[in-house]
Amino acid sequence: MTASAIPSSHSFPFDFSPRTVQDTELLQQLQFVPGLKELLTVRQVHALEHATVWVLSELGRSPLASSSAPSTEQLGGMSTERGFYLYGAVDPVTVEWAVHRALQRLVAGEWDLAVHPRCGTNVSVGILLTAGLAIGANLLLPKDPLGQLLGLGLAATAAAGLAPDFGSLAQRYLTTAIPFNLTVQGVTASRDRLGHSVHFVQVQWVESAAVKSVVTTAAPHAYA
Repeated sequence: MTASAIPSSHSFPFDFSPRTVQDTELLQQLQFVPGLKELLTVRQVHALEHATVWVLSELGRSPLASSSAPSTEQLGGMSTERGFYLYGAVDPVTVEWAVHRALQRLVAGEWDLAVHPRCGTNVSVGILLTAGLAIGANLLLPKDPLGQLLGLGLAATAAAGLAPDFGSLAQRYLTTAIPFNLTVQGVTASRDRLGHSVHFVQVQWVESAAVKSVVTTAAPHAYA
């Protein structure tokens, strides 16, 4: 990934800009809905996971970065309602700094950091688009084998072209949310069965008003 791939900071389109208390209000209004808080938490954690990968990839391109600094392609993540797993050869101190820095930047308005081109959401959207376009082609094109094969090829090609943009929209408005309600509790380092580095970033849900003060005072400054 090149430096030009780093997302720029601007408001979401259609004036759907995130509000600090949006998830808090939604939770208060629909608190009777089972699993709602967990769903809202996962969306915010997902955004923090993506932003952390962006920050680490920026660090890897820094002139001061070591040769062992990870590239974006070497990093992966998985979000849960308790936090997220980060897979990649990064030392825990760097991960903790990157998580706090990512949270600071997201809350400060760099909302594009919540979207990442290698997110699994893009794959899911691509599969759905391919299936939908293939069904449409099956209904509209001649039923002979050649016509159906042509339709399937066109559907796959169109889906491949549309998936990145539609996947990005799905991430912005469905699978991620700005983590106004999250604080970082800590980072735990371990290894999987194959000996690969795994870090678990634990988070906690807090009221929105408390986030800004916590974020500005809690982050380590080793890389500032």
